[in-house]
Amino acid sequence: MKSMKITLLTLMAFLFSINTSVAQDDSKDWPNLNRFQKDNKELKQPKDGQNRIVFMGNSITIGWSSHHPEFFEGKPYVNRGISGQTTPQMLLRFKQDVVQLNPKVVVICAGTNDIAGNTGYASIQMIMDNLSSMVEIAQANDIKVVLASVHPAFDYPWSKGLAPNERIPELNGEIKKYADAHSIVYLDYFSAMTDGNNGLRTELTYDGVHPNKEGYAIMEPLAEEAIKKALQK
Repeated sequence: MKSMKITLLTLMAFLFSINTSVAQDDSKDWPNLNRFQKDNKELKQPKDGQNRIVFMGNSITIGWSSHHPEFFEGKPYVNRGISGQTTPQMLLRFKQDVVQLNPKVVVICAGTNDIAGNTGYASIQMIMDNLSSMVEIAQANDIKVVLASVHPAFDYPWSKGLAPNERIPELNGEIKKYADAHSIVYLDYFSAMTDGNNGLRTELTYDGVHPNKEGYAIMEPLAEEAIKKALQK
């Protein structure tokens, strides 16, 4: 197992170096390494005793800072969500946008765009491989992990007919199983936000996929409780 992790980290370092070299050309910057490079350089290292938390994700994560920025104010929380991203893209920028920021905890919320096919078809196993690779990189760098469920969605407005109401619960089951098997905190947004038909409750969303302010209000205490548990591990 140790040798496998070393091999993974070597591969990630290689991929990271390749993508960094082309990051100055946006047309080639597939994982969007440019998005937070300047912000990361300007971000100071955590103060002694400060528990920095990085939120890694997609539009649901970055939208948090737009719909309810108060959640991040005055806290050592860093939002590193990028709209539309899939887990392979996040994996390629994980070292830059998470590890190098020296957080105590990373909250990973990813997978819905994989199911939507944003970067091509992804099986549940492919998504889990990417999520587990992010977990292994975090743990190799002494970063605690919170794995969040994918939010409910009955269908995608931009990519209809892909049955996310069926595939998301299947993926969440695998995420929870992996989290339990590896003593990782599982953050269950899905159960708190579903309408009972595997869709997102209408009062918590503006398009059936993304939370509104009321949706983030449901998420926030769940996230903070999960972070607290991770810090205690």
